[in-house]
Amino acid sequence: MKFFLPVISCLILFSSCEKVIHFNLKQSPSQVVVDASIENGKAPMVVLSGSLDYFSQITPAILESSFIHAAVITVSNGTKTQTLKEYTVPADTTGYTLYYYSTDSSDLANAFVGDFNTTYNLKIITGGQTYTAETHITSVRKKIDALRWQNAPDNPDTTKAVLIGTITDPPGYGDYIRYYTSVNDSAFLPGINSVFDDQITDGTTFDIEIPQGVNRNKKIDVKNYSFFTKGDTVVVKYCNIDKATYDFWRTMEYDYQSIGNPFSSPTTVLGNISNGALGAFCGYAAQYVSIIIPK
Repeated sequence: MKFFLPVISCLILFSSCEKVIHFNLKQSPSQVVVDASIENGKAPMVVLSGSLDYFSQITPAILESSFIHAAVITVSNGTKTQTLKEYTVPADTTGYTLYYYSTDSSDLANAFVGDFNTTYNLKIITGGQTYTAETHITSVRKKIDALRWQNAPDNPDTTKAVLIGTITDPPGYGDYIRYYTSVNDSAFLPGINSVFDDQITDGTTFDIEIPQGVNRNKKIDVKNYSFFTKGDTVVVKYCNIDKATYDFWRTMEYDYQSIGNPFSSPTTVLGNISNGALGAFCGYAAQYVSIIIPK
């Protein structure tokens, strides 16, 4: 009893010292956010918006109002320079609208699509500020040689399957990739870990599981997200990317996965847009490989 009395006294003392602390959370000024890309055989595309405060309420109306309109955006391939036009597209049946900039169909004389081994320069003028970025579409060096499927291991659901890709990584470090999957003609979605370097695989041919891509706007079933279903038609989009694109998505995905983890290290997302804007201009050298998983 003599031992417990001091302990109880300490607990009472500490509990009596509790103090309510009020934080004055300041709103951060909005920054320009750039989601720009160009892929071999496709027109450049730019989504331009303003950042939202971390504690903002997110609604479709707020998201729609965050888009930046009437910007002057040009993309150059070193020979031609095209001025992009703003377009709108309905996102869903709720009336929510998306906005993006791409090739002006009324000015095809200056239009071009992405090509291998080419560098592109982006320039954005909005709000009296100018933002620039550069990206490079590499060649398709690191390739999927073959796709196959097998029953999902240790899964009682016999309708589930996994994809295995045979990948050739040519000699020479610096082959970075990002991959996406499309199931039954749906949108291409990146893997939960979608970018990889070649520090371990350089100069080898190897087999690796290719998990299904995920929609990060929805809750992810961490136990089953990677599996495909027998009967699915799957297309894998396997992109060679430059170092800046790799660094952007590597740090972005690490930051995404560490949200809410009190033990994670702070992360700086490494974009390549000048003048303090957020985001990146990314180039993709894409290879498309498809497979039908029989029922």
